Amino acid sequence: MDHFKTGKERFVQFILNNKFVIFLLVLLLVSLNIFVMSKISYVFTPLAVLFKTVLLPIILAGVAYYLLNPIVDYLETKKAPRIYSIFVIFAVILGLLTILLTVVIPLVTTQIVSLVDNLPGYGDQLRTKFDELMHSGDLRDIERWLNVNPSDLSGNITKRATELLNGVWQSLGSFVGALKDVVLAVITLPFILFYLLKDGKRLPDYIAAILPMNMRAHTKRIMGEMNGQISSYIRGQIIVSFCIGVLLYIGYLIIGLEYSLVLALIAACTAIIPYLGPAIAITPALIVAMVTSPVMLLKMLVIWTIVQLIEGKFISPQIMGKSMHIHPITIIFVILTAGNLFGLAGIILAVPGYAVLKVIATNFFHWLQARSPLYAAEEVNADNDFKL
Repeated sequence: MDHFKTGKERFVQFILNNKFVIFLLVLLLVSLNIFVMSKISYVFTPLAVLFKTVLLPIILAGVAYYLLNPIVDYLETKKAPRIYSIFVIFAVILGLLTILLTVVIPLVTTQIVSLVDNLPGYGDQLRTKFDELMHSGDLRDIERWLNVNPSDLSGNITKRATELLNGVWQSLGSFVGALKDVVLAVITLPFILFYLLKDGKRLPDYIAAILPMNMRAHTKRIMGEMNGQISSYIRGQIIVSFCIGVLLYIGYLIIGLEYSLVLALIAACTAIIPYLGPAIAITPALIVAMVTSPVMLLKMLVIWTIVQLIEGKFISPQIMGKSMHIHPITIIFVILTAGNLFGLAGIILAVPGYAVLKVIATNFFHWLQARSPLYAAEEVNADNDFKL
């Protein structure tokens, strides 16, 4: 009987101390939960609608909070009451928005309307230039060597370009449909931002207060790490994007490129996306420069290269630094995956979202290492083997 009991205890210990078995059990539990949730997904429909409704205002307010909170903190250190500092910042923002709406927006609107009107003509000019290039004598030997039919290649490119333009117009239709959500988010933004700036520092204490006493300090530390990751990324990325937009606008003005303000704004907005943003931003500038002249194309490429070198060697290292501690390849994979799953919002939120998940996963793993016998067993066995 004792021998049977000992064998049973050994079997239980083998199950509990075997990492692969524990992994399979956890995977089974997670799979069962996912299966059950998929069968009762209708229960979470109201929560999904609520989340979708408040997500955009909260994201916009969070970005504005991380940009403005350092200013409020600085004014507070100068003995200015926090609520008065918030009202002063709101007044300054209102004045800047007034200037933006009266001076910048009309100019941008004029250039955007002109660019949209000229897009079909630009497509025809590009096709003509491409046909001339493909039928030039310098490329005939290459065509024979590659066995390429210029007419087929030109037709394929024209077809792809037409599909791309149709996709753009369809996207514009979706954009108009989403404009209502954006307007509602902008209307509610000041109210959410005001309370964030006023009580944002107390939020970790409010969350920790509902947790057990022995978890509060650890939870506040994790939230502090998450806050540091998000704040450094948002502030740094927006400053870098602003610098890129200003430098490109100055460069485009120097070389006399048409639609310089719109193209610089596109580059500044797409620069929010790490690594992939510049490849997206250079496309409209290339089209405008190619249609203008080969010399303008060369000038534009020189300006773009100079700005990218300045950004990569001086601006980003000074502003962004190594605060994210994420490998570039990982960032690219995360952006591509999030873009396929969640579209444009996923591309923009991929890196900060991954940084937050990384903090949570890392702290959970450390907690598991400190408490699970699965990791302590290795040290014990290693010590025993050494003594033997």
